[in-house]
Amino acid sequence: MPTDLTFTGERFLPTCSGEIAYEHWHRYAFARHFVAGRRVLDAACGEGYGTAYLSDIAAAVVGLDLDGATIVHASARYASCPRARFVQSSCTTLPFADACFDVVVSFETVEHLEAADQVRMLAEFARVLTPSGLLVISSPNKRLYSDARGYVNEFHRHELYRDGFADLLAAHFLAQQWHHQRLACWSGIWTEGEASGVEAWIGDGEHVMPYAHPEGIYFIVVAARSRGTVPISARVSLFTDTADSELKRSETNAAEALRLDRLLGEHDAVLEQQTGHIRHLETLLAEHQRVIGQRDAELAAMNTAFAEVNQALASTSAALNSTSEALAARAAEVAERDGQLAERARSIDSLQTRVDELESALKALHERLAAREQVILYRESWRWWVRIPFLPIKRWIDARTARR
Repeated sequence: MPTDLTFTGERFLPTCSGEIAYEHWHRYAFARHFVAGRRVLDAACGEGYGTAYLSDIAAAVVGLDLDGATIVHASARYASCPRARFVQSSCTTLPFADACFDVVVSFETVEHLEAADQVRMLAEFARVLTPSGLLVISSPNKRLYSDARGYVNEFHRHELYRDGFADLLAAHFLAQQWHHQRLACWSGIWTEGEASGVEAWIGDGEHVMPYAHPEGIYFIVVAARSRGTVPISARVSLFTDTADSELKRSETNAAEALRLDRLLGEHDAVLEQQTGHIRHLETLLAEHQRVIGQRDAELAAMNTAFAEVNQALASTSAALNSTSEALAARAAEVAERDGQLAERARSIDSLQTRVDELESALKALHERLAAREQVILYRESWRWWVRIPFLPIKRWIDARTARR
C-alpha cells in the first residue's frame, strides 16, 4: 500500500485542487511536447505523479527525490507504470552515468537549493544529458513571486530574478527558449480539430486589442547545449481541470462579493445613525482621557511618595523589631511605676489645690497693690497738689450738704 504523505503547502500532491494543481499539472502537460520516445529524468519528482504522467509516452522515466519516504510512496503508488521507476538521491550528485538521458525535467527545484548547490545541480544535469539533450526547468520569478507580493516562502533557499536564472543556465546551456506561466481567467475560442495557431485579445468595453503577454510569476525554460537544437513548442498552452474548480471558485467569490456588498449597504444606514453617537462618545472619551492623564500624573506623584514611605517604613521596621524586646522588658517596669505615679498624682492634686488657693490670694493682693499704686501715682501728680488747698473747703461743703 502507498505510504500516506502530508500536504505541507509546498510539496504538491495530486489530491490537491485549484491554483496549485493548475500550475503543477500544466508544467508536466507542457513537458510532454519534448519527451515522447525519450529517456527522461524527473529531478525532484516529489509524489511521483509527474513521472508517471510522462511515462505514458516516454521510453523510460526515472523519478528522483531526496526524501526516502516520498520515494517509497511513489514506488508503491505507481508500481503499475512499467516505464517509470524511482530513485532516492540528491540533485547535486546524480547517481547516473554521463549522457544517459535525452531530457531532464526539473520543476520548482532550483529555488530550494543554496546558490552554490544550484551551480552543482546544473552541472550534473548537463553531465547526464546527451549532447543534443534538453533541459525543461522552471523557477519562480522572484520579482513577482516574492518582491511584488511581499511574500516569503519558508521552503525557498535562493530565489532568482530572470537575469540570474539566465546566467545560471548559460554556464552549460547556451540555447534557451523562455516561457512564462501565470494563472488568469480566459474565454477561449478555437477551431474544432487541429488548430494552426492561437490568438488572444484583451478589451476594456470600448476597445479590443491584441493581448500582450504579461510577465509570468514562473519561468519555464527549455534549454540545450547548442543553438538550433531546441524544438519549437506551442506559443500558447492552456490548462484547466475537469471540475473547472478555479472558475467555480471565481463565481463563488463573485457571489460572496455581491452578498457582502448588500450587507455593506444595509450597514451604511446603521452606521450613519451611529455616527452622531460615536462623535459624542469620542468627545466623552477625549475628556475622559484628559482626566485620566491628570490622574495618571497624580498617581505617579503618589507612587513616588508611596515609594519613599515604603522605604522609610522598611528602614523603621527593623528598628521597631529591634526595640520590641526592650519595650516588653520596660512594660513590667511601667506597670510597677504606675502605682507610684498614681500616689504621686494624688499628692499633686492636693498641691494643686493649695496652689490654686495661693494663686487666688496672690491675685487679690495684686489687685490691692495695683489700686494703691494708682493712688500713689495720682498723689505724686500735679493734679493732687493743686487739689490739696481746696480739700478743707470741699469737706466743709460736703458737711453742710449732709446737715441739710
